[in-house]
Amino acid sequence: MRHKLKHRKRPVGENKSLIKDKISIELRPEKANNREEFGHFEMDLVIGKEHKGAILTITERVSKFFMCSNLPHGKSALYVAQTVNEMLLPYKDYVKSITTDNGLEFTEHKLISKKLDSIIYFTHPYSSWEKGQIENMNKLLRQYVPKNETINDNNTLNLKEIQIKINNRPRKNLDFEKPVDIFFNFINNKVAFAS
Repeated sequence: MRHKLKHRKRPVGENKSLIKDKISIELRPEKANNREEFGHFEMDLVIGKEHKGAILTITERVSKFFMCSNLPHGKSALYVAQTVNEMLLPYKDYVKSITTDNGLEFTEHKLISKKLDSIIYFTHPYSSWEKGQIENMNKLLRQYVPKNETINDNNTLNLKEIQIKINNRPRKNLDFEKPVDIFFNFINNKVAFAS
Protein backbone atom coordinates (compact mmCIF):
# COMPACT_ATOMS: atom_id res chain seq x y z
CA MET A 1 0.00 0.00 0.00
CA ARG A 2 1.06 3.54 -0.57
CA HIS A 3 2.43 5.34 2.39
CA LYS A 4 4.20 8.60 3.01
CA LEU A 5 7.81 8.09 4.01
CA LYS A 6 9.08 10.25 6.83
CA HIS A 7 11.97 12.40 5.97
CA ARG A 8 13.83 15.01 7.88
CA LYS A 9 14.50 18.39 6.44
CA ARG A 10 17.57 20.26 7.47
CA PRO A 11 16.61 23.89 8.13
CA VAL A 12 18.07 26.17 5.48
CA GLY A 13 20.42 28.84 6.76
CA GLU A 14 20.35 27.67 10.34
CA ASN A 15 23.65 28.26 12.10
CA LYS A 16 24.48 25.20 14.13
CA SER A 17 28.05 26.22 14.91
CA LEU A 18 29.13 25.10 18.35
CA ILE A 19 32.14 27.41 18.33
CA LYS A 20 31.21 30.46 20.35
CA ASP A 21 32.55 34.00 19.88
CA LYS A 22 34.24 33.31 16.57
CA ILE A 23 35.95 36.13 14.70
CA SER A 24 35.40 35.89 10.95
CA ILE A 25 38.26 35.90 8.46
CA GLU A 26 36.47 38.88 6.92
CA LEU A 27 37.92 40.95 9.78
CA ARG A 28 41.51 39.81 9.20
CA PRO A 29 43.66 42.84 8.31
CA GLU A 30 44.78 43.41 4.72
CA LYS A 31 48.43 43.19 5.79
CA ALA A 32 47.77 39.60 6.83
CA ASN A 33 45.72 38.82 3.72
CA ASN A 34 48.46 40.15 1.44
CA ARG A 35 51.36 38.64 3.40
CA GLU A 36 52.78 42.10 4.09
CA GLU A 37 53.37 41.46 7.79
CA PHE A 38 55.18 38.66 9.58
CA GLY A 39 53.39 36.82 12.38
CA HIS A 40 50.13 35.67 10.85
CA PHE A 41 49.70 31.90 11.04
CA GLU A 42 47.30 29.22 9.77
CA MET A 43 46.54 25.91 11.49
CA ASP A 44 44.75 22.66 10.72
CA LEU A 45 44.64 18.95 11.56
CA VAL A 46 45.78 16.06 9.41
CA ILE A 47 43.65 13.02 10.25
CA GLY A 48 44.72 9.38 9.90
CA LYS A 49 42.93 6.55 8.11
CA GLU A 50 39.49 5.76 9.58
CA HIS A 51 39.89 8.87 11.77
CA LYS A 52 42.62 7.14 13.78
CA GLY A 53 45.22 9.60 14.99
CA ALA A 54 45.84 13.25 14.16
CA ILE A 55 48.68 15.69 13.56
CA LEU A 56 48.35 19.39 14.33
CA THR A 57 49.89 21.54 11.58
CA ILE A 58 50.78 25.25 11.69
CA THR A 59 52.38 27.57 9.13
CA GLU A 60 53.47 31.22 9.13
CA ARG A 61 52.12 33.04 6.07
CA VAL A 62 55.10 35.20 5.06
CA SER A 63 57.98 32.75 5.58
CA LYS A 64 55.93 29.59 4.89
CA PHE A 65 57.64 28.06 7.92
CA PHE A 66 55.92 24.81 8.91
CA MET A 67 55.39 23.18 12.31
CA CYS A 68 53.67 19.92 13.19
CA SER A 69 52.98 17.85 16.26
CA ASN A 70 51.42 14.45 16.82
CA LEU A 71 48.30 14.40 19.01
CA PRO A 72 48.69 11.05 20.79
CA HIS A 73 45.92 11.87 23.29
CA GLY A 74 43.34 12.62 20.62
CA LYS A 75 41.91 15.76 19.11
CA SER A 76 39.83 17.08 21.98
CA ALA A 77 39.56 20.87 21.83
CA LEU A 78 41.31 21.37 25.16
CA TYR A 79 44.25 19.16 24.19
CA VAL A 80 44.54 20.81 20.77
CA ALA A 81 44.59 24.27 22.40
CA GLN A 82 47.31 23.17 24.82
CA THR A 83 49.40 21.77 21.94
CA VAL A 84 49.03 24.96 19.87
CA ASN A 85 50.17 26.99 22.88
CA GLU A 86 53.19 24.72 23.45
CA MET A 87 54.20 25.01 19.79
CA LEU A 88 53.83 28.78 19.48
CA LEU A 89 54.70 30.01 22.98
CA PRO A 90 58.43 30.36 22.14
CA TYR A 91 57.35 32.81 19.40
CA LYS A 92 54.58 34.54 21.37
CA ASP A 93 55.96 38.03 20.75
CA TYR A 94 55.59 37.47 17.00
CA VAL A 95 52.17 35.75 16.83
CA LYS A 96 49.67 38.35 15.66
CA SER A 97 46.93 36.04 14.43
CA ILE A 98 46.04 32.43 13.59
CA THR A 99 43.50 31.46 10.93
CA THR A 100 41.71 28.13 11.10
CA ASP A 101 38.55 26.33 10.00
CA ASN A 102 35.36 25.53 11.90
CA GLY A 103 36.37 22.09 13.17
CA LEU A 104 35.13 21.40 16.69
CA GLU A 105 38.72 20.69 17.73
CA PHE A 106 39.16 24.49 17.74
CA THR A 107 36.28 25.32 20.11
CA GLU A 108 38.78 26.28 22.84
CA HIS A 109 40.20 29.05 20.65
CA LYS A 110 39.93 31.53 23.52
CA LEU A 111 42.56 29.58 25.47
CA ILE A 112 44.94 30.00 22.55
CA SER A 113 44.08 33.65 22.04
CA LYS A 114 44.58 34.46 25.72
CA LYS A 115 47.85 32.53 26.15
CA LEU A 116 49.45 33.89 22.98
CA ASP A 117 47.82 37.34 23.15
CA SER A 118 46.71 37.00 19.54
CA ILE A 119 43.53 36.87 17.47
CA ILE A 120 42.04 33.65 16.06
CA TYR A 121 40.19 34.07 12.77
CA PHE A 122 37.79 31.46 11.39
CA THR A 123 37.22 30.78 7.70
CA HIS A 124 33.73 30.50 6.26
CA PRO A 125 32.29 26.96 6.47
CA TYR A 126 33.43 24.67 3.65
CA SER A 127 35.95 27.25 2.41
CA SER A 128 39.28 25.49 2.88
CA TRP A 129 40.80 27.68 0.15
CA GLU A 130 40.66 30.59 2.61
CA LYS A 131 43.53 28.91 4.45
CA GLY A 132 45.15 27.52 1.35
CA GLN A 133 48.71 27.74 2.62
CA ILE A 134 48.21 25.22 5.43
CA GLU A 135 46.30 22.98 3.01
CA ASN A 136 49.37 22.99 0.75
CA MET A 137 51.64 22.27 3.70
CA ASN A 138 49.42 19.33 4.64
CA LYS A 139 49.98 17.95 1.13
CA LEU A 140 53.74 18.14 1.68
CA LEU A 141 53.31 16.31 4.99
CA ARG A 142 51.20 13.66 3.22
CA GLN A 143 54.26 12.73 1.14
CA TYR A 144 55.66 11.30 4.36
CA VAL A 145 52.42 10.33 6.14
CA PRO A 146 50.08 8.96 3.41
CA LYS A 147 46.29 9.21 3.68
CA ASN A 148 45.87 5.44 3.76
CA GLU A 149 47.79 5.15 7.06
CA THR A 150 46.57 5.52 10.58
CA ILE A 151 48.54 8.07 12.60
CA ASN A 152 50.16 6.68 15.74
CA ASP A 153 53.29 6.93 17.87
CA ASN A 154 55.18 4.54 15.58
CA ASN A 155 54.79 6.37 12.28
CA THR A 156 55.24 9.86 13.79
CA LEU A 157 58.58 9.23 15.50
CA ASN A 158 60.36 11.15 12.75
CA LEU A 159 57.88 14.03 12.60
CA LYS A 160 60.51 16.60 13.59
CA GLU A 161 62.82 15.32 10.85
CA ILE A 162 59.97 15.72 8.35
CA GLN A 163 59.38 19.27 9.57
CA ILE A 164 63.09 20.08 9.13
CA LYS A 165 63.08 18.65 5.58
CA ILE A 166 60.02 20.69 4.58
CA ASN A 167 61.45 23.90 6.06
CA ASN A 168 64.81 23.41 4.35
CA ARG A 169 63.36 23.12 0.85
CA PRO A 170 64.11 26.26 -1.20
CA ARG A 171 60.82 27.67 -2.54
CA LYS A 172 60.28 29.32 -5.89
CA ASN A 173 57.67 31.66 -4.35
CA LEU A 174 60.29 32.73 -1.77
CA ASP A 175 62.90 33.54 -4.45
CA PHE A 176 64.42 30.13 -3.78
CA GLU A 177 65.09 30.91 -0.13
CA LYS A 178 64.34 28.38 2.61
CA PRO A 179 61.37 28.94 4.97
CA VAL A 180 63.57 28.22 7.99
CA ASP A 181 66.01 30.99 7.05
CA ILE A 182 63.30 33.58 6.46
CA PHE A 183 61.41 32.66 9.64
CA PHE A 184 64.42 32.93 11.93
CA ASN A 185 65.63 36.10 10.24
CA PHE A 186 62.38 37.68 11.38
CA ILE A 187 62.62 36.11 14.84
CA ASN A 188 66.19 37.33 15.26
CA ASN A 189 65.31 40.78 13.92
CA LYS A 190 67.81 40.48 11.12
CA VAL A 191 65.44 41.73 8.45
CA ALA A 192 62.65 44.23 8.11
CA PHE A 193 59.96 43.02 5.70
CA ALA A 194 59.22 45.60 3.06
CA SER A 195 55.69 45.62 1.71
